[in-house]
Amino acid sequence: EVTLDLAERRRIRSAIRELQRQELERDEEALASKRFRPERGSRRQDDKENWPRSQHLEEEQQAALAALSQQLEAIASVEELTKLLRAAGEYEERKLIRAAIRKLRAKEIEAATLAGNVQSS
Repeated sequence: EVTLDLAERRRIRSAIRELQRQELERDEEALASKRFRPERGSRRQDDKENWPRSQHLEEEQQAALAALSQQLEAIASVEELTKLLRAAGEYEERKLIRAAIRKLRAKEIEAATLAGNVQSS
């Protein structure tokens, strides 16, 4: 603002904008590197120590889901499956029960269409 030369003022403003843009880019790069930086120290060590236990828990969960899947195959009532769905706490259990309900409803629809085709002919 000290100079009266308009061209010089434009150059100064342009230089200030460029410096601000560069500073913003540096800040964004720093933020991105912090955001995606791998965790350090004890957390990684805890993961190594707990890995066998977590793997064992996952295997148990898979076995429980397989057993549930077998039980769901034997159930032939949508109402009973709906009751199980409301009582289920785990996401994977609910997912299996919903799939069983869809399968059962598809069988009912197929049976109804076959019955309708037999009556019409």
